[in-house]
Amino acid sequence: MSLHNGYAYLKKTAVLLLLPGASALAKGGGVAPSSRPDTNWLEIMLFFTAIILLAVIWGLGQSLLIFSRHLTDKQRKAANITILLIGLFGVNTTAVGQAEETVATMVQTNNYGGLSELEFYMLSGVIVLEVIVILFLAFMARRTYRALMGLDEPKPVEETEISSRWVEWWNRLDRHFFTRAIPVEQEADVLLDHDYDGIRELDNALPPWWKYGFYVTVVAAFIYVFNFHLFGTGKNPEQEYAAEMAEGRKQEELYKAKTKDLVDENNVTLADAAGIAAGKALYNQSCVACHATDGGGGIGPNLTDDHWIHGGGMNDIYKTIKLGYPEKGMQSWQSVYNPVQMKNLVSFVKSMKGTKPANPKEPQGEPFSK
Repeated sequence: MSLHNGYAYLKKTAVLLLLPGASALAKGGGVAPSSRPDTNWLEIMLFFTAIILLAVIWGLGQSLLIFSRHLTDKQRKAANITILLIGLFGVNTTAVGQAEETVATMVQTNNYGGLSELEFYMLSGVIVLEVIVILFLAFMARRTYRALMGLDEPKPVEETEISSRWVEWWNRLDRHFFTRAIPVEQEADVLLDHDYDGIRELDNALPPWWKYGFYVTVVAAFIYVFNFHLFGTGKNPEQEYAAEMAEGRKQEELYKAKTKDLVDENNVTLADAAGIAAGKALYNQSCVACHATDGGGGIGPNLTDDHWIHGGGMNDIYKTIKLGYPEKGMQSWQSVYNPVQMKNLVSFVKSMKGTKPANPKEPQGEPFSK
């Protein structure tokens, strides 16, 4: 038997004997066999490393179970830990088995020393997982052993007194500022005669932070009375609202003064010749389908006569273009054109008044003379 054939036989045998997921391997019998012509030493090394680590996991698991049994005899509380560790060991062994099984059934290509990329990373992942399990089991075994030998027994109270100067400083600060708690051994000095169903009352002082907070509210109350009721320097909510609104109007005016071409339906004005020319280009681009090239109308109304459905003023036409009337087929253009472009378009529409279209549509709406 050649080395490669022996290795393949050992690989299949190990998967079938050690891994709980071996039944899935039987279902995958249709996978094409490997066409590897020579022995792949990288795969052999990774596979045997995984097998050796699996053996180490098994040995640590057995040691941990032995320690846990002895610890259970000594302290019954360790029984839950033993059950948890047994389940964890079984889950990790199952996961390792499934990963090995997947590797054993993959078709390989020469990417990583003769292994496919998936096969290489699967084998490497199995090894990393096994190392993690070994470290965890070693830690738990050490912890269980120390508990069994009594090495982690709690020290007497007198040996655990706090010696850190920072902790002592914090305790002093807590006693004098935060709680001012009475030590337990001195509670008899502040014990009152009140007895409620066996519950005794202590005459503890109020926490300093609470008293200081109360003092602050007293001072704040005096400031409030003098500010709002005696001197009248403070503003009530209505006065504060009026002041904020006035300040907002000032800021709005400053913003409008600094911002050029801030146009809406309330302040739109007629554009200059360049703006009207720009508006004509926009009209030819978006409006001729409904109003004709010369403004005589079609689907939409005639734009050259004195009749307007929604008003013929600059602000009315601007609002119509901006918001539209979808129920009548006029869409909103504010998401397409900016305010200046809509101003230019309105100016061009106003410039069409009195022209003579080739095929004008009959007047619609109400007369508008301005």
